[in-house]
Amino acid sequence: MRLDEPYHLPPNPLRIEGAEHGGTVSVNLVPCTVFGRRAFILRTDKEEAGQGSHPFEVIEVATDIKLREAYGLIDGSTVQIELE
Repeated sequence: MRLDEPYHLPPNPLRIEGAEHGGTVSVNLVPCTVFGRRAFILRTDKEEAGQGSHPFEVIEVATDIKLREAYGLIDGSTVQIELE
C-alpha cells in the first residue's frame, strides 16, 4: 500500500527474527486493523534502513485473507488502516 507520507516503525515493534522462521530476513510487525480485520504492517530491517526496494511511503500489510480479492482492491485503491 502506498501512503501519502513516509512511514517509519514505532519504537519496539514486534519482531520475528530470521532464524525463528528458517530465513535470513528479520521482520518487524506493527498491529493494525484494515476493514475491521486484525492485520499487521510488515517491514524488514533493510526496508526500514532505506536500503530496500520500496520507498518509506510503501508498506506491506498482512492479514488472514487476500485483501485484493475479498474487497476488489486494485493498485491505487484507498484503504483506511488503523494503528493499534
